[in-house]
Amino acid sequence: MPQADPNRARAGAPAAGGLRPGDFRAPLPAALRAAYEFLTLYLALALLAALCLAWTTLALPLFFALPEKFGAAIGRYAIMIGFRGYARTLAAAGAYRFDLEELDGLRDDGPLILAPNHPSLIDAPMIMTRHPNVACVMKSTLMSSPLLGAGARLARYVRNDPPRQMIKESVAHLRRGCALLLFPEGTRTSRAPVNAISAGIGLIAKRAGVPVQTLLIETDSPFLGKGRPIHRRPRLPITYRVRLGKRFAPPEDPGAFASELDRYFRGALDAAPQTRWLASR
Repeated sequence: MPQADPNRARAGAPAAGGLRPGDFRAPLPAALRAAYEFLTLYLALALLAALCLAWTTLALPLFFALPEKFGAAIGRYAIMIGFRGYARTLAAAGAYRFDLEELDGLRDDGPLILAPNHPSLIDAPMIMTRHPNVACVMKSTLMSSPLLGAGARLARYVRNDPPRQMIKESVAHLRRGCALLLFPEGTRTSRAPVNAISAGIGLIAKRAGVPVQTLLIETDSPFLGKGRPIHRRPRLPITYRVRLGKRFAPPEDPGAFASELDRYFRGALDAAPQTRWLASR
């Protein structure tokens, strides 16, 4: 019987330290990829800040110079174009895979409330990429931000407090024919699958007499989620999808509607990718 060549048998064996011949080159692609992903993500965030700052320098004088109706139309359209370009940049760089096409069908639907779940900081910008006439309900702190405040005021976005004023302004926008973007959770999701739903959305829909169109956001990464440190690099590309959910008629009972909406979101998002990492917190 021929004897096995000991040198041949050892040719594929790991060298000292567990490395095979040539393994000194193996970590390099992974290291380069990690560096590329790091630069891609954080340069993208810097780009977003630069875009917002550049728009602020234009939006501030326009806010004082233009009539309210015309200024709001210009502001909302410019925000759509700016965020659309940003989303395309993220996709071209390999940072995200977006699926937002279902939102295109909402442009001609008239006044309605857009009610998404809220897993990430980029939810509002990505929804705005597909609709030219959206008034957004924003946190008051963001409305006062040097990066976002001037553009938000030009577009006549709505502060989320005080609540009575928020409801009054939201109803007025809807009666003028625009869509209203309102996150029913009030803040980014911190528990699976959604936070508690506020009754305010039902009250606005009832007073304005408009339907509530739910939007189901699905993402496989906790990046930019609630409580996630921004320096923790995610794996790329991040998958991000928005699909149309159920459309609800204007409710008669806002409190009961909040409970119904809560049940709907919990059922519709039970198998969403983010439910896994939200549940693990």
